[in-house]
Amino acid sequence: MPISLPVSIQTLVLGNNKNKTIYYPQVFLRNNQPLQHSINQDISRKTQQLINQQMADAPSTLVEMLGYYEIKNNQRDVLSFTFSNYAYFYQAAHGMTYINSLTYDLQKQKSCTLKDLFKPNSHYVERLSRLIKEQIKQRDIPVINEFKEIAPNQDFYIADKSLVIYFQLYELAPYAFGFPMFPISVYDIQDIIDENGPLGRMAENN
Repeated sequence: MPISLPVSIQTLVLGNNKNKTIYYPQVFLRNNQPLQHSINQDISRKTQQLINQQMADAPSTLVEMLGYYEIKNNQRDVLSFTFSNYAYFYQAAHGMTYINSLTYDLQKQKSCTLKDLFKPNSHYVERLSRLIKEQIKQRDIPVINEFKEIAPNQDFYIADKSLVIYFQLYELAPYAFGFPMFPISVYDIQDIIDENGPLGRMAENN
């Protein structure tokens, strides 16, 4: 497999007043302007989606909003980001944070859903859910309601040789627990991943 170079990424800032600062990435693909444009459009949409989500149920005046991102993977033609947005409203008990993510297979020039990472008819929902149930028990995570299974389009990102499934605040565990994150080694699911997809490339040892 030819060596693939990391994507060039620059941080931009969106801030229209002193109490709102949003950091977000812009990618640069030297030889693929259409894909570069598509990814940057997706990033703008995700960033705005989080802002809209915070403002949709705004209980009072916005005191502070901070948005930022993390590069979770930028190797082997797999690009994966998380985007976070924290907002605090006047007299609220506490601030609220939302997270979303984007993952790209640069070889196939497309964004990836969770389903795209696995072979057809692989029953990935059941398999991942079983591994998450084991982690909930092992890590003694306090769940709000009994966990049954993930959604077919559950939130995720890729970090090196792990698929990380995550849940929003209040979705699985109490607010005080934070964001429940479940790293799953690619080697634990190697029999069901698409060998020609992002997780397949992560599992290669070369």
